[in-house]
Amino acid sequence: MSESGIKSRKADHIALCETDDVAFRKKTNGLDQVELIHDALPELAVDDIDLSTEYCGKTLRAPLVIAAMTGGTEQAEAINRDLAAMAEIYGIGFGFGSQRPLLTDGITVGYQVRDVAPTALILGNIGVVQAREATTSALARMLDQCGADALVVHLNPAMEVIQPGGDLDFRGGLDTIERLVRELHVPVIVKETGCGLSRHVGERVRSIGVRHVDTSGAGGTSWVGVETLRAQGAQATLGERFWDWGIPTAGSVAQLDGLDLAICATGGVSNGLMAARAIALGARCAGIARPFLQARSQGGTEGLDAMVRQVLAEIRLAHLLAGARTPDELRQKPILLGPGLARWIPRGTPLYDRALR
Repeated sequence: MSESGIKSRKADHIALCETDDVAFRKKTNGLDQVELIHDALPELAVDDIDLSTEYCGKTLRAPLVIAAMTGGTEQAEAINRDLAAMAEIYGIGFGFGSQRPLLTDGITVGYQVRDVAPTALILGNIGVVQAREATTSALARMLDQCGADALVVHLNPAMEVIQPGGDLDFRGGLDTIERLVRELHVPVIVKETGCGLSRHVGERVRSIGVRHVDTSGAGGTSWVGVETLRAQGAQATLGERFWDWGIPTAGSVAQLDGLDLAICATGGVSNGLMAARAIALGARCAGIARPFLQARSQGGTEGLDAMVRQVLAEIRLAHLLAGARTPDELRQKPILLGPGLARWIPRGTPLYDRALR
């Protein structure tokens, strides 16, 4: 794809994701089926709550990541700098959208944030097909150019098949990830793109040395839907059929339970209570993408700042009301799960034994 084509696609993604037109239509992320058990005697003060957590070798002050969304255009430059600066202020993580333009065309616009986020956890991002075609040294240079602490390798077959001019050959993905785990100087995070990770995928990536994953489950932004709105004719019709395809975010977290993977739960997480439910379910942290983009679009940096503070306050209050001083304690608390979510839990896992029935 040409440089102008990539920039046009990235601009389309931003415009569409600033609206609600690309949400899943019928499927939810399943976090509404996670209920924390209220503790009326928590024996804690609000200031006792310690939300700090480790992810990819860095300590976050709260288990929250501003999740991957965009890059590669002048508009993305301003967005990413605002999002990364917010991550720095609050000690949370920030993830770039796909850095394919930086890898293949040398387009650096949209990916320079280290001057406003010198200590924040910054996550690089590349598709597994592009990673397959690239040398490890080229990917290492890409990470160095943007100062990333880890590389997200995103898996997106559903999105690519619907995308005009998208990839159709997904062979060699596991071997590519294994090479990067072995040869890169930073952690590798395996991430889906709106369709969730199954236990089978979790087992395979864990067997080759992956320690971090990002669910990007169904129920939030449908990237199939994004590309459907950009497609025409039979391709658009195909996208309409698969708009709601995927494993709900909560189902994906449940599927990965007991595999010794540090899970970032993304996919339709829109507030701090949802984030806390994902953590109680077993995630190390939660990621929010489109709602933060919308908050900035509608209220500028002040609107974005207000939303981040609100989300963090909600995560803290959920810990207090569940009687958990830390995210680790919250992950040990009993939880009540709805029947739709309970079906996703593999028998014999810690979550299966912890869930109330």
